[in-house]
Amino acid sequence: MILPKIDSPDAGRFRDRFEAGQRLALALRAHAGERPLVLGIPRGGMVPAEVVARELGGELDVALVRKLRSPDRSQLAMGSVAENGLIFLNEGWENLTTNSYLKMEAADALSHLRERRRRYTPAGPAGSAAGRTAIVVDDGVATGATLLAALKALQGSAARQVIAAVAVAPRDLMNTLRREADEVVCLATPEPFFAVSPFFQDFAEVTDDEVVDLLRKAPRYPVPQGRAG
Repeated sequence: MILPKIDSPDAGRFRDRFEAGQRLALALRAHAGERPLVLGIPRGGMVPAEVVARELGGELDVALVRKLRSPDRSQLAMGSVAENGLIFLNEGWENLTTNSYLKMEAADALSHLRERRRRYTPAGPAGSAAGRTAIVVDDGVATGATLLAALKALQGSAARQVIAAVAVAPRDLMNTLRREADEVVCLATPEPFFAVSPFFQDFAEVTDDEVVDLLRKAPRYPVPQGRAG
């Protein structure tokens, strides 16, 4: 499969998320055989993540992160919280909210994340990254806030290495991602960049039921012996 050149007219153009997953798997083929933990960003990132996990012989799971809403404008994210309880505030928000509001908002977000985990993987706990290559996958990123939070959440997980893998993203986000991941795989960084959807011919919404089905069918593996910690 031939990947598009970054500055070509076709850069970042994908038929659908499945094709994006195929191209990401090809770009990540050096990690085949490592049985990596592949974490998809729900919901759109789960389709390419499933392809990557299957092609690399890895374990599929979901990276659960939820935005923290601004006190005055609920549509504006002041940061995010990961499933493990780690809170990440966006730059400039450190002194713009009270501790009491932050704790209340984080508790509400964590409640939603626990419910989502119960829905997505009712049969067992989240996959462990200890001693393994962890690959965080998304179909594309605009601001990168959710992906960055998912990468930060892997700090302290004892992962052997952490990789960010996305189909398309703005060029100026690459250095930021490289600060949080050992390796960054981005198929295309077209300019100008305003949103993810224009770079997919089919960008239909992925439902919770589809995510559950992908996770239910995916194999799960024990932590490799001798690599944890």
